[in-house]
Amino acid sequence: MSEKIIEEIKKMSVMDLVNLVKKIEDEFGVSAAAPAAAVVAAPVAGSDAGSAEEKVEFKVTLKDVGAEKIKVIKALRASIQGLSLKDAKEMAEGAPCVVSESAPKDDAKKMKEALEAAGAKVELS
Repeated sequence: MSEKIIEEIKKMSVMDLVNLVKKIEDEFGVSAAAPAAAVVAAPVAGSDAGSAEEKVEFKVTLKDVGAEKIKVIKALRASIQGLSLKDAKEMAEGAPCVVSESAPKDDAKKMKEALEAAGAKVELS
Protein backbone atom coordinates (compact mmCIF):
# COMPACT_ATOMS: atom_id res chain seq x y z
CA MET A 1 0.00 0.00 0.00
CA SER A 2 2.74 2.49 0.88
CA GLU A 3 4.43 1.86 -2.48
CA LYS A 4 1.24 2.93 -4.27
CA ILE A 5 1.11 6.14 -2.25
CA ILE A 6 4.77 6.90 -3.01
CA GLU A 7 4.20 6.31 -6.74
CA GLU A 8 1.23 8.71 -6.72
CA ILE A 9 3.27 11.35 -4.88
CA LYS A 10 6.05 11.06 -7.48
CA LYS A 11 3.53 12.04 -10.16
CA MET A 12 2.42 15.24 -8.35
CA SER A 13 3.52 18.77 -9.18
CA VAL A 14 5.32 20.93 -6.61
CA MET A 15 2.18 22.96 -5.92
CA ASP A 16 0.12 19.79 -5.51
CA LEU A 17 2.69 18.55 -2.98
CA VAL A 18 2.61 21.86 -1.09
CA ASN A 19 -1.19 21.70 -0.92
CA LEU A 20 -1.07 18.04 0.17
CA VAL A 21 1.33 18.86 3.00
CA LYS A 22 -0.93 21.71 4.16
CA LYS A 23 -3.98 19.41 4.13
CA ILE A 24 -2.13 16.72 6.09
CA GLU A 25 -0.94 19.29 8.63
CA ASP A 26 -4.49 20.62 9.06
CA GLU A 27 -6.12 17.18 9.19
CA PHE A 28 -3.74 15.67 11.75
CA GLY A 29 -2.68 18.80 13.65
CA VAL A 30 1.02 18.34 12.87
CA SER A 31 3.73 20.44 11.27
CA ALA A 32 6.12 19.18 8.61
CA ALA A 33 8.63 21.89 9.58
CA ALA A 34 9.02 20.82 13.23
CA PRO A 35 11.51 17.95 12.72
CA ALA A 36 13.83 20.11 10.61
CA ALA A 37 13.79 22.85 13.23
CA ALA A 38 14.59 20.34 15.95
CA VAL A 39 17.57 19.03 14.03
CA VAL A 40 18.94 22.53 13.39
CA ALA A 41 18.48 23.52 17.03
CA ALA A 42 20.10 20.37 18.43
CA PRO A 43 23.36 21.11 20.28
CA VAL A 44 26.61 20.02 18.67
CA ALA A 45 28.78 17.68 20.73
CA GLY A 46 31.67 19.56 22.29
CA SER A 47 30.11 23.01 21.92
CA ASP A 48 29.63 25.37 24.81
CA ALA A 49 26.16 25.11 26.31
CA GLY A 50 25.81 28.90 26.35
CA SER A 51 26.84 29.56 22.75
CA ALA A 52 24.19 30.06 20.08
CA GLU A 53 24.39 27.72 17.11
CA GLU A 54 24.27 29.23 13.65
CA LYS A 55 21.27 28.13 11.62
CA VAL A 56 22.31 26.10 8.57
CA GLU A 57 18.96 25.44 6.85
CA PHE A 58 16.26 27.94 6.02
CA LYS A 59 12.64 27.84 4.94
CA VAL A 60 12.20 30.12 1.92
CA THR A 61 8.72 31.65 1.67
CA LEU A 62 7.46 33.67 -1.28
CA LYS A 63 5.31 36.28 0.45
CA ASP A 64 4.27 38.43 -2.52
CA VAL A 65 4.99 38.32 -6.24
CA GLY A 66 4.88 42.06 -6.81
CA ALA A 67 4.16 43.76 -10.11
CA GLU A 68 6.52 41.66 -12.28
CA LYS A 69 4.99 38.16 -12.07
CA ILE A 70 6.74 36.94 -15.22
CA LYS A 71 10.16 37.92 -13.86
CA VAL A 72 9.38 36.13 -10.61
CA ILE A 73 8.32 32.99 -12.50
CA LYS A 74 11.62 33.06 -14.40
CA ALA A 75 13.54 33.57 -11.14
CA LEU A 76 11.72 30.61 -9.55
CA ARG A 77 12.64 28.37 -12.47
CA ALA A 78 16.26 29.53 -12.31
CA SER A 79 16.42 28.99 -8.54
CA ILE A 80 14.76 25.57 -8.33
CA GLN A 81 16.31 22.89 -10.47
CA GLY A 82 13.77 20.91 -12.49
CA LEU A 83 10.83 23.22 -11.79
CA SER A 84 8.45 23.31 -14.75
CA LEU A 85 6.97 26.51 -16.11
CA LYS A 86 3.52 25.37 -14.99
CA ASP A 87 4.69 24.70 -11.43
CA ALA A 88 6.56 28.02 -11.25
CA LYS A 89 3.44 29.84 -12.46
CA GLU A 90 1.28 28.03 -9.87
CA MET A 91 3.75 28.95 -7.12
CA ALA A 92 3.77 32.60 -8.15
CA GLU A 93 -0.02 32.75 -8.35
CA GLY A 94 -0.36 30.87 -5.06
CA ALA A 95 1.75 33.32 -3.03
CA PRO A 96 2.24 33.30 -0.16
CA CYS A 97 3.75 29.85 -0.45
CA VAL A 98 6.81 27.90 0.64
CA VAL A 99 9.44 27.74 -2.09
CA SER A 100 11.82 25.50 -0.13
CA GLU A 101 11.31 23.81 3.26
CA SER A 102 14.98 23.37 4.14
CA ALA A 103 17.46 25.08 1.84
CA PRO A 104 21.12 25.35 2.82
CA LYS A 105 22.09 28.85 3.96
CA ASP A 106 23.89 29.85 0.74
CA ASP A 107 21.15 28.47 -1.52
CA ALA A 108 18.44 30.20 0.53
CA LYS A 109 20.25 33.54 0.27
CA LYS A 110 20.71 33.12 -3.49
CA MET A 111 17.01 32.28 -3.93
CA LYS A 112 15.99 35.28 -1.87
CA GLU A 113 18.29 37.63 -3.80
CA ALA A 114 17.11 36.34 -7.20
CA LEU A 115 13.42 36.56 -6.30
CA GLU A 116 13.77 40.01 -4.73
CA ALA A 117 15.68 41.23 -7.78
CA ALA A 118 12.63 40.14 -9.81
CA GLY A 119 10.36 42.22 -7.57
CA ALA A 120 9.05 39.60 -5.14
CA LYS A 121 8.93 39.77 -1.36
CA VAL A 122 10.66 36.78 0.25
CA GLU A 123 11.09 35.66 3.85
CA LEU A 124 13.73 33.32 5.27
CA SER A 125 12.94 31.53 8.50
